[in-house]
Amino acid sequence: MSDAVLRVGLDLDGSLESLSNSMLDLATALSERGDLELVRFRTLSKPQSPDEVRLPLRGFWAPWWRRSRGRALDAMLPPVDVIHLAGPATPPTKGVPLLISVDDLRPLRSEDRMHQRVVQLQRAVQRGAVLVVSSRAASHEVKSVLGLERPEIVVVRPPVGHVDLTRDGTALVVSVTGLSELFDALAEDLAAFVQRHQTKLIVIASSTLSQRLRASGSTATIVERRYAADALAQARCVVHISDGARFPSFAVAALAAGVPTLARATAINRELLNGAAAIIHHDEEIMASLEDLWINEPRRAILVAAGLARAADFSPWTVASAYANLYAVVAQRSRV
Repeated sequence: MSDAVLRVGLDLDGSLESLSNSMLDLATALSERGDLELVRFRTLSKPQSPDEVRLPLRGFWAPWWRRSRGRALDAMLPPVDVIHLAGPATPPTKGVPLLISVDDLRPLRSEDRMHQRVVQLQRAVQRGAVLVVSSRAASHEVKSVLGLERPEIVVVRPPVGHVDLTRDGTALVVSVTGLSELFDALAEDLAAFVQRHQTKLIVIASSTLSQRLRASGSTATIVERRYAADALAQARCVVHISDGARFPSFAVAALAAGVPTLARATAINRELLNGAAAIIHHDEEIMASLEDLWINEPRRAILVAAGLARAADFSPWTVASAYANLYAVVAQRSRV
């Protein structure tokens, strides 16, 4: 490891379902620190700027890397002290320590989980990789599924990029991630709610749910996730319907925008959002809680203030500080 500046290889492919490329946000914040030398690259796509390293035969090796096999990544990069990945590609390394961020637990929960993602991560850990997860709840789940020990898993909050404050929003924004059947059950109540309050319903959903809603003749405005920032700018309240398998990036973005937010009481949501968002412990409570949060100005003000304070924990600069410390620890450990 360099005595002067820690050299970090950062994969820009692999981002959370947030309002921007979270790894690019992290790279920007790390660069602004001035105490790291970043080597940027992409494991699954072509370089998009002159300062990104081109990986030779990337397209050929990509399928191997999804199985944690193939050519060693550090043989394709300039000298680095540690490498950080966050996407589906987890190339092996010869001697450089590896960090792998795991922010989506869905592949670990699927019925065929033993066929790819679990085996992939187990192979990486067996070679010395450290897994980084977004919460203690996620840490417990990953540890259980992969059969790992605690030192092999570290908790660092993912970055959520800057969003503008929402001022005078009037719409009800519902973000659906993984529980389309619950949204279906609430659809009539949500339609009645927006009609009663003379507002509009904006739904942020997967392409599959979006197509189904459009085909059904829904009067809601359907928004793809890549345009979620536009929806957030119109929101008076956000309802975050999730299965708890993913980091609640949109809910955190809503807190950062000063929008009162309701979220289901999954283990991850309780840990990351409790006290800053209205946590719903029973799905039957969603509509009553939404009604209260829509009209209860004192409660709205409390959640706005708490949300803004909590969102600071997920700013790229706060997260960059945590990662910089982790890079140094992992790199130092590899020298022992």
